[in-house]
Amino acid sequence: MRLLIIGTLDGQIGGASRIAVERGAKVTQVDDIQGGLETLRAGNGADLLMVDVNLDIGLLISSLEAERITIPVVACGIGNDTRAAVKAIKAGAKEYIPLPPDTDLIAAVLSAVTEETHAIEFKDPAMAEVLKMATQVAPSDASIMVTGQSGTGKELMARFLHAKSLRSKGPFIAVNCAAIPENLLESELFGYEKGSFTGAVARRIGKFEEANGGTLLLDEISEMDPHLQAKLLRAVQEREIDRIGGTRPVKVDVRIVATSNRNMADEIAENRFREDLYFRLNVVNLALPSLSERPLDILHLSSHFIAKYAKENCVDALPLSDSATQALQDYPWPGNVRELENAMHRAVLLSSGKEISTDAIQLTAAASSSDKAAPTAIGGDMVGQTVAQVERGLIIDTLQHCLGNRTHAANILGISIRTLRNKLKLYNEQGFAVPMPGETERPSV
Repeated sequence: MRLLIIGTLDGQIGGASRIAVERGAKVTQVDDIQGGLETLRAGNGADLLMVDVNLDIGLLISSLEAERITIPVVACGIGNDTRAAVKAIKAGAKEYIPLPPDTDLIAAVLSAVTEETHAIEFKDPAMAEVLKMATQVAPSDASIMVTGQSGTGKELMARFLHAKSLRSKGPFIAVNCAAIPENLLESELFGYEKGSFTGAVARRIGKFEEANGGTLLLDEISEMDPHLQAKLLRAVQEREIDRIGGTRPVKVDVRIVATSNRNMADEIAENRFREDLYFRLNVVNLALPSLSERPLDILHLSSHFIAKYAKENCVDALPLSDSATQALQDYPWPGNVRELENAMHRAVLLSSGKEISTDAIQLTAAASSSDKAAPTAIGGDMVGQTVAQVERGLIIDTLQHCLGNRTHAANILGISIRTLRNKLKLYNEQGFAVPMPGETERPSV
């Protein structure tokens, strides 16, 4: 774990650093906000920022957001200064830690940040076979393509590969190619020089350089624009990148893991993905089975998630009723493990009595064997509606079914995440309520 301390912490840096180092953290310290931003821009990433509460935390967090640097921030200050703590939390800090540092408190914060949430739980032989191959190829430097439906655990597999690789001590850097707008993804990957475009106020190291010596995950790479695919191909082949506005190439030492929820043969045939890039990335393919293809894992994972969310919510981990068990086994799970996890989280929150019933689980999708099946209700009688109205109802209903998960909804609808984002932006501009991640109530359309 990498900890960046920003500020003097009123002379308490030594104590905080010592506790963090004893917990296995690598600690870096700078005196002010500007120094912290320069450290992060230079590719010296961090998993947690511990910031002096007397500094401008609001400025720090707004700068991080503007430069798309996602790192949790914890504020620190002398004693229990309630006003300073509230101000820091309102500015966006996740926690406030009083100083002098309490060993148990800092250890708890570090533990919360570094808690291992990437273990792959399984019992079914279908998943065991994939893990066996992953374990065998992980120590190599070969590029790996992980494919599978949304919610099958592709990012978890990427983290597993990194943890089992010879690069495990190096950084693991993830980039979601579907979540970053097309015009920003190039600068995110390759970085840029100061003044190379409007808003480039300082040199920014890209994800390739930040991942140097470690693993770079290119999540949902099939959503990447073909123009940028050509630049990525050069980076993979030559092991060097060009910063935007740079005058010379920069050598990089990165192992690439790419993921996709699409049929790559179809993407290549439709000229949406470069065949030469695919061959470079697909040295080894790990195809993750859908949850319906690993039936022994359904109840195993259900028990795992029930225990996890019962602990988080300080309630008893109730057993599943016989009818609930049967319902889980009969359900097609179009959203795979992610959908199962959401269902068990709801069940833990809604259950009462001595067991979890089917009412608490609330399985809402149509019982169909097709992984592309969308909810059967479009939202009222379609007669008399325009095609645009029907499409809007279908998209928003599907997004609601997916609890606001854009990637899953796009997969069910058979459209790209980019197309879905554009349509949702239009609906927002037209004044329609669009489900956000985690929402369960159907909005008015």
